[in-house]
Amino acid sequence: MSGEPLLSRLPHVVQWGDCDPAGIIYYPTYYRWMDAATWHLFAQAGYTAARIRADQVSLPLVHAECSFVRSPTFGDACVVESSVTRFGSKSFTVQHRIVGHDGSEMASGSEIRVWCRYVNGPGSQLRGEPIPEALKALLTAGA
Repeated sequence: MSGEPLLSRLPHVVQWGDCDPAGIIYYPTYYRWMDAATWHLFAQAGYTAARIRADQVSLPLVHAECSFVRSPTFGDACVVESSVTRFGSKSFTVQHRIVGHDGSEMASGSEIRVWCRYVNGPGSQLRGEPIPEALKALLTAGA
């Protein structure tokens, strides 16, 4: 698989509820945004949340990290840019970059998730399985 990875761009405006009492972004907000950006990225590749549920698949998060560069405040516009930067046999890494309207970096982070299927339907035990090659191709070819 070669080519530029599919890049998702999910815009946000910092809302009052995203801020701490000092009026700057509350750090868990970045994690919510990164989670939403991952789902947005997969939807762009044709794997919507509805499709993933119908296929009885789950993408559990097993690791997340974020580095904070500067703190946006209430009303600031930004974009979460996301792409898959690594595929294992059953896991993958999504890299996120949160940038301001001027392109300056506010934060960057990553998530490691596992491609899993429910053993006996939704709510039952999850079992990791190989990531579909078609999905890998969509996410790595910038489709």
